[in-house]
Amino acid sequence: MKLNQLAWRNIWRRKRRTLITAFSIGFGVMLSVTFTGSGDYTYTQMIDMGASMGMGHVTVEPLDYQLKPTLDKRLSETDTLRQQIFALDGVVDATVRITGQAMFASARKSIGGAFIAVDPAFEKPDNNLLLRSLVEGEMFAEKDGRGIVIGSKLAEKLHVKIGKKVVYTTTDAHGEIVSNIARITGLFLTGIDMVDGNMALLPIASVQKTLGYAADEASVIAVIISDQRHAEAMRDSIAALPQAKNAAVLTWKKAQPDLAGVIAFDKAGNYISQFLVGLLIAVGILNTMLMSVLERNREFGVMMAVGMSPGTLFRLVMVESFWLAVVGLILGIIITAPWYYYLYYTGIDLSGTFGSDFSYGGVLVDPVFKARLFRESIIAILAGVFLLALLAGLYPAWRAGRVPPIESLKTI
Repeated sequence: MKLNQLAWRNIWRRKRRTLITAFSIGFGVMLSVTFTGSGDYTYTQMIDMGASMGMGHVTVEPLDYQLKPTLDKRLSETDTLRQQIFALDGVVDATVRITGQAMFASARKSIGGAFIAVDPAFEKPDNNLLLRSLVEGEMFAEKDGRGIVIGSKLAEKLHVKIGKKVVYTTTDAHGEIVSNIARITGLFLTGIDMVDGNMALLPIASVQKTLGYAADEASVIAVIISDQRHAEAMRDSIAALPQAKNAAVLTWKKAQPDLAGVIAFDKAGNYISQFLVGLLIAVGILNTMLMSVLERNREFGVMMAVGMSPGTLFRLVMVESFWLAVVGLILGIIITAPWYYYLYYTGIDLSGTFGSDFSYGGVLVDPVFKARLFRESIIAILAGVFLLALLAGLYPAWRAGRVPPIESLKTI
């Protein structure tokens, strides 16, 4: 207890120096919270957005479908498997879909693109970005009807509008070329040119009949979970189901490798920024503690001459480092709290830097810069500050314990 009191008094001998160091620590905490919080928010938003574009956080698909996604590969007994998946803890939704490539043709033009066949009874804006982005018309009501919802840019390319017919041509389960006619019921605009100019939603039962699929056959089951951080655990739980033994179960990292690569690259840059911030904090603490030790050489010499051990001096300086970190952390919380509150609830609108395409890595990105910290991120920041403080205090504490008492007393 006396060591703590002595260390606390020592750090306030030079109030200005202590406050400057504490504010540098606090500013470092604010930067760390900004970088980490923006990463937690942005990556989660990108992953959730990518999941709602068709493949989910976890994707159940035929074996080798990822390597060669052709329509002759399909899952069977999808209704039973979907019910088993939906019963798992943490699953928000599980939808059966058919994905594939097709040629869309109107009376004036033909455009190559892709389609997702869905059951309108299970699709809703929360799990389907395209429905969330409807700007005209509505979703088709029947899964065995002839409706189609297409991107607004695709409609412009085909020179069609609501109510007009579109012919889609693809290959069936046996590799034969097949066609069908659909009538446009809705148009969507996501802000992603690649999606708006190439994608379409079709009724699943109608597509199954066109492709020669059975009523319980499809190409993917897209699983939406409550927390994207648990995707690996959910993958393992789904893979353990009896109905999934002949299927491939992938997390979003495997199902959407482009998105995973973009996030991994961005995280690497974020880690470098965090390292530099930590280095600045450590240098500030090291400078303050080392100057404090060098100024007190004679004092340490006297302490050792009257019986204080080098180990006690070492602990004293380390406790001073600890208290300096505590003061810096408190100031950091005071400085960061209003800034984090603003980023959490309001954010900074950066839409002007995006132009008209709010996409990054093939998914829609929120143009408003926001921050949101996970619990483990908060723990990592707190633990990081204390660890840096202790590490930065090691050398000054070692120097304090090696002060020669006799030489110090000669200079008094």
